[in-house]
Amino acid sequence: FCLMAAPGKVAAFRLPPLPTIGEIIKLFRLKALKQLSQNFLLDLRLTDKIVQQAGKLKNAHVCEVGPGPGGITRSILSAGVEQLLLIEKDSRFIPGLQMLSEAAPGKVRIVHGDILTYKMEKAFPKHLKKSWEDEPPNIHIIGNLPFSVSTPLIIKWLENVSKRDGPFIYGRTQMTLTFQKEVGERLTANPGSKQRSRLSVMAQHLCTVENCFVIPGEAFVPKPEVDVAVVHFTPLVQPKIQQPFELVEKVVQSVFQFRRKYCFRGVETLFPENGRLKRTEQLMMTANVDPTLRPFQLSMSQFRSLCNAYRKMCDEDPSLFVFNYREELRQKKMKRRLLGSTGQLEQTEEENQL
Repeated sequence: FCLMAAPGKVAAFRLPPLPTIGEIIKLFRLKALKQLSQNFLLDLRLTDKIVQQAGKLKNAHVCEVGPGPGGITRSILSAGVEQLLLIEKDSRFIPGLQMLSEAAPGKVRIVHGDILTYKMEKAFPKHLKKSWEDEPPNIHIIGNLPFSVSTPLIIKWLENVSKRDGPFIYGRTQMTLTFQKEVGERLTANPGSKQRSRLSVMAQHLCTVENCFVIPGEAFVPKPEVDVAVVHFTPLVQPKIQQPFELVEKVVQSVFQFRRKYCFRGVETLFPENGRLKRTEQLMMTANVDPTLRPFQLSMSQFRSLCNAYRKMCDEDPSLFVFNYREELRQKKMKRRLLGSTGQLEQTEEENQL
């Protein structure tokens, strides 16, 4: 294929005629790898729709995560972006992406690497930086993420939002990403919803999260067993819980340890066995949270109160923050084995659930 960009600068960027995504897949003998949970989106109307959720991209700087055979990549380029950074871990896709790069001279930069380790602090030009209080910068992250990396990646980026580093060193960078439908529902679930989870609280305390639309599984090749949600994130100027990310994550994770039980049961896991009950009561009373609520019933303001009260207790006793409930269980288990007690092979209900 001889691909030439149109000579001279034109008002609206248009990609020259290219082989279809299906033809690219055949040409480079690309096959979705199940172990990498890869699924290709071939319908360019759907890739256009995903890109539209990002907002106005004309003259924007965009990072696409895991472009694969380049369906969404074409839609991003057609939106008239200034620069497009592609981060692709799988080397099999690089030749097809280079073909797209040649079709859009000077617009595309390809990085063969892993998004989980790539340093996003240097991904975009410095002049694009905006103050956190300003409107979001003209920078966007877009990606049809493999299911295996979507949750760890969004947790990593939420931590970056909290610390204003990584891709958020430039300001309140917006993200438009795909997730399994169930994960998309968790990210946007309200208090009281059965989908409400640790992910809901962590995402919503730091960002405005919108579940844009759902793509049916049959639109992908190979067809996944689930439908796919497109979710848009805009970091908030002020997080809803004004505490360090690690502290908020520890409290929220503990509360949701036993999601079907009363919330005080999870709160107990924040404290060592010695004095656990007394400290749990103290925390619940200080935070003014009903201990008989289920974790998914707690509002954002109740989580804020729990985090603030826990922070106060940690300031008074710094050993609290480094306490690890799972480690305590592990030590108890080892002790039982060493003592050769009759119950050495039995597990407590807590150990089973954890």
